[in-house]
Amino acid sequence: MNWFGRKAAGRADARPSLARGASVGMHGDWPRSYEAQVREGYCHNAVAQRAVKLVAEGVGSAPLTASDPRIVALATTRSGGQVLTEVLAAQLLLHGNAYVQLLTDSGGEVVELFALRPERVEVEPDARGWPVAYRYRVGASVTRLAAEDAGGRPAVIHLKAFHPLDDHYGIGCLGAAAGAIAIHNAAARWNKALLDNAARPSGALVYDNGDGAALSPAQFDRLKAEMEAGFAGAANAGRPMLLEGGLKWQAMSLSPADMDFVGLKAAAAREIALAFGVPPMLMGLPGDNSYANYREANRALWRLAVLPVAETILTGIAQGLTGWFPQAALAVDLDRVPAMAEDREQLWRLVSGADFLTLEEKRAKVGL
Repeated sequence: MNWFGRKAAGRADARPSLARGASVGMHGDWPRSYEAQVREGYCHNAVAQRAVKLVAEGVGSAPLTASDPRIVALATTRSGGQVLTEVLAAQLLLHGNAYVQLLTDSGGEVVELFALRPERVEVEPDARGWPVAYRYRVGASVTRLAAEDAGGRPAVIHLKAFHPLDDHYGIGCLGAAAGAIAIHNAAARWNKALLDNAARPSGALVYDNGDGAALSPAQFDRLKAEMEAGFAGAANAGRPMLLEGGLKWQAMSLSPADMDFVGLKAAAAREIALAFGVPPMLMGLPGDNSYANYREANRALWRLAVLPVAETILTGIAQGLTGWFPQAALAVDLDRVPAMAEDREQLWRLVSGADFLTLEEKRAKVGL
């Protein structure tokens, strides 16, 4: 089953050789490389990390149903010590692309699905633009993975989020959340700096001896060193100060406008949650009244984020396994998802009250 050959033969002039999207605009000094973005936006930002984990762990824990039990076994087996579907969901959210290598035994039977690092994979198209191989780069080592095996069955499954400007690569959520993450991280560093400096801009030392003279450079340096050593920092907060020689202390404080960065940080946190499709209520963020209660927010998370990502991953895996399992199907078993129990109960109540349906029709409506 030569999929790419069939496409190339049937659409010889229907596609440009390679169309790549333009780089997504960055905010300020936001890093351009994916690894640096992940460190800044995922490893160093609690809101983004929690948002990704909520969706990815939901996908990884979702009960599955398939046309063949072996498909469920392949999809639920850990890949590199991690839950395969959870890893793929996180990669789709962060990078926009996920690659699954189909590992086979000596008899050609698929025995494992292995998730590849997406930032290491490069699509290799043919002259007509259709992918024929994937180059996996680790440092100076490059491994070429054919898109199909000798029997025409897929050797690599490429899952991607929609990208309106690129033929071969999807786009993740980091770019959309870049500005909010940069603001949130900057606010966190600001708070840390305030704590390191007595939790507020303490004030200023004013030298006034009455004759208009100023401190000499040596006196200024000595005073500054003594201030930093004896009074700056959280450990010295509230320590009494002894002044002499015409020095007086002028206290300072932040105005309400200066303190607005606190609200700015909360707004940035909500924007980060929005970019990853997570209701802010589930992130512990106050001030969002879009959901009546936590239970409704959890249902919205599954409806709008977890289930769509899971469908993309499971459908792609099922299509990639059709060479080994004809009519392969893989999906989330909604009957066993606790977050969807209320929806299921409502469906059963509506169907049971429909007197115009026969028993067989009612069973079909509820998926039995």
